[in-house]
Amino acid sequence: MSVLLYADDVLLIAPSVSSVNKLLHICEQELNLLDMAINAKKKSACVRTGARFRHHCSTVSTLDGRELRWEESIRYLDVHITSAKAFACSLANAKKSFYRAFNAVFGKVAGVASEEVTVELLKVKCLHVLLYGLEACPISNKQFNSLDFVLKGC
Repeated sequence: MSVLLYADDVLLIAPSVSSVNKLLHICEQELNLLDMAINAKKKSACVRTGARFRHHCSTVSTLDGRELRWEESIRYLDVHITSAKAFACSLANAKKSFYRAFNAVFGKVAGVASEEVTVELLKVKCLHVLLYGLEACPISNKQFNSLDFVLKGC
Protein backbone atom coordinates (compact mmCIF):
# COMPACT_ATOMS: atom_id res chain seq x y z
CA MET A 1 0.00 0.00 0.00
CA SER A 2 1.44 3.34 -0.99
CA VAL A 3 -1.34 5.88 -0.63
CA LEU A 4 -3.74 6.34 2.29
CA LEU A 5 -6.60 8.79 1.72
CA TYR A 6 -9.25 10.25 3.95
CA ALA A 7 -11.13 13.25 2.57
CA ASP A 8 -8.36 15.72 1.70
CA ASP A 9 -5.68 14.10 3.88
CA VAL A 10 -3.16 12.02 1.95
CA LEU A 11 -0.35 9.87 3.33
CA LEU A 12 2.24 8.56 0.86
CA ILE A 13 4.32 5.56 1.91
CA ALA A 14 7.34 4.52 -0.12
CA PRO A 15 10.51 2.45 0.40
CA SER A 16 12.90 5.18 -0.80
CA VAL A 17 13.16 8.93 -1.28
CA SER A 18 13.16 8.56 -5.07
CA SER A 19 9.97 6.49 -4.80
CA VAL A 20 8.38 9.21 -2.66
CA ASN A 21 9.24 11.77 -5.36
CA LYS A 22 7.67 9.61 -8.08
CA LEU A 23 4.58 8.94 -6.00
CA LEU A 24 4.25 12.63 -5.13
CA HIS A 25 4.43 13.62 -8.79
CA ILE A 26 1.77 11.07 -9.75
CA CYS A 27 -0.50 12.37 -6.99
CA GLU A 28 0.12 15.96 -8.07
CA GLN A 29 -0.91 15.15 -11.64
CA GLU A 30 -4.16 13.60 -10.39
CA LEU A 31 -4.80 16.53 -8.04
CA ASN A 32 -4.27 18.96 -10.93
CA LEU A 33 -7.04 17.16 -12.85
CA LEU A 34 -9.30 17.76 -9.83
CA ASP A 35 -8.28 21.42 -9.66
CA MET A 36 -6.53 20.81 -6.33
CA ALA A 37 -2.96 21.43 -5.22
CA ILE A 38 -0.50 20.30 -2.57
CA ASN A 39 0.25 22.80 0.17
CA ALA A 40 4.01 22.17 0.22
CA LYS A 41 4.85 25.06 2.51
CA LYS A 42 2.50 24.53 5.46
CA LYS A 43 0.76 21.17 5.40
CA SER A 44 3.12 18.75 3.66
CA ALA A 45 6.17 17.13 5.24
CA CYS A 46 8.25 13.97 5.15
CA VAL A 47 9.30 11.63 7.93
CA ARG A 48 11.76 8.79 7.68
CA THR A 49 11.29 5.39 9.31
CA GLY A 50 13.74 2.53 9.19
CA ALA A 51 17.32 1.60 10.02
CA ARG A 52 18.68 4.79 8.41
CA PHE A 53 16.10 7.17 9.92
CA ARG A 54 18.80 9.48 11.31
CA HIS A 55 20.68 9.86 8.03
CA HIS A 56 20.30 12.97 5.89
CA CYS A 57 17.73 12.53 3.12
CA SER A 58 17.62 13.87 -0.39
CA THR A 59 15.17 16.61 -1.19
CA VAL A 60 11.59 15.72 -2.01
CA SER A 61 10.07 18.34 -4.27
CA THR A 62 6.86 19.01 -6.14
CA LEU A 63 6.57 19.18 -9.90
CA ASP A 64 7.07 22.95 -9.78
CA GLY A 65 10.16 22.68 -7.57
CA ARG A 66 8.76 23.45 -4.10
CA GLU A 67 10.62 21.42 -1.48
CA LEU A 68 8.90 19.42 1.24
CA ARG A 69 10.58 19.64 4.62
CA TRP A 70 11.84 16.68 6.65
CA GLU A 71 10.36 16.50 10.15
CA GLU A 72 10.85 14.46 13.32
CA SER A 73 7.13 13.73 13.35
CA ILE A 74 4.07 14.27 11.20
CA ARG A 75 0.36 14.29 11.94
CA TYR A 76 -2.05 12.25 9.86
CA LEU A 77 -5.68 12.26 11.01
CA ASP A 78 -4.50 13.40 14.44
CA VAL A 79 -2.16 10.41 14.83
CA HIS A 80 1.42 11.61 15.33
CA ILE A 81 3.89 9.41 13.45
CA THR A 82 7.51 9.82 14.54
CA SER A 83 10.81 9.27 12.81
CA ALA A 84 12.27 6.09 14.29
CA LYS A 85 13.94 2.77 13.52
CA ALA A 86 10.51 1.11 13.33
CA PHE A 87 7.04 2.55 12.78
CA ALA A 88 6.18 4.52 15.91
CA CYS A 89 3.61 7.01 17.15
CA SER A 90 3.86 9.73 19.75
CA LEU A 91 1.18 9.86 22.44
CA ALA A 92 2.18 13.25 23.87
CA ASN A 93 -0.44 15.21 21.91
CA ALA A 94 -3.17 12.69 22.73
CA LYS A 95 -2.36 13.06 26.42
CA LYS A 96 -2.42 16.88 26.17
CA SER A 97 -5.79 16.77 24.40
CA PHE A 98 -7.15 14.37 27.01
CA TYR A 99 -6.06 16.64 29.88
CA ARG A 100 -7.58 19.64 28.09
CA ALA A 101 -10.90 17.80 27.62
CA PHE A 102 -10.90 16.51 31.19
CA ASN A 103 -10.13 19.95 32.65
CA ALA A 104 -12.93 21.48 30.60
CA VAL A 105 -15.44 18.91 31.86
CA PHE A 106 -14.15 18.91 35.43
CA GLY A 107 -14.16 22.71 35.52
CA LYS A 108 -17.90 22.66 34.83
CA VAL A 109 -18.95 19.88 37.23
CA ALA A 110 -16.43 20.05 40.10
CA GLY A 111 -18.24 20.33 43.40
CA VAL A 112 -21.64 19.92 41.73
CA ALA A 113 -21.64 16.39 40.32
CA SER A 114 -21.03 13.19 42.25
CA GLU A 115 -17.86 11.17 41.76
CA GLU A 116 -19.83 8.58 39.74
CA VAL A 117 -21.19 11.23 37.38
CA THR A 118 -17.72 12.77 36.98
CA VAL A 119 -16.20 9.37 36.13
CA GLU A 120 -18.98 8.68 33.63
CA LEU A 121 -18.40 12.08 32.00
CA LEU A 122 -14.69 11.27 31.85
CA LYS A 123 -15.46 8.02 30.04
CA VAL A 124 -17.97 9.53 27.62
CA LYS A 125 -16.41 12.92 26.87
CA CYS A 126 -12.65 12.46 27.36
CA LEU A 127 -11.49 8.87 27.02
CA HIS A 128 -12.01 8.71 23.25
CA VAL A 129 -9.64 11.69 22.90
CA LEU A 130 -6.87 9.69 24.56
CA LEU A 131 -7.54 6.43 22.72
CA TYR A 132 -8.15 7.84 19.22
CA GLY A 133 -6.02 6.09 16.61
CA LEU A 134 -4.23 3.76 19.02
CA GLU A 135 -5.28 0.69 17.07
CA ALA A 136 -3.03 1.92 14.23
CA CYS A 137 -0.01 2.45 16.48
CA PRO A 138 2.36 -0.09 17.95
CA ILE A 139 2.38 0.66 21.68
CA SER A 140 5.42 -0.17 23.80
CA ASN A 141 5.08 -1.20 27.44
CA LYS A 142 6.44 2.20 28.45
CA GLN A 143 3.79 3.99 26.37
CA PHE A 144 1.07 1.70 27.70
CA ASN A 145 2.11 2.47 31.27
CA SER A 146 2.12 6.20 30.48
CA LEU A 147 -1.52 5.92 29.32
CA ASP A 148 -2.35 4.03 32.49
CA PHE A 149 -0.71 6.82 34.51
CA VAL A 150 -2.84 9.44 32.74
CA LEU A 151 -6.03 7.66 33.78
CA LYS A 152 -4.91 6.95 37.34
CA GLY A 153 -3.87 10.58 37.78
CA CYS A 154 -7.37 11.90 37.08
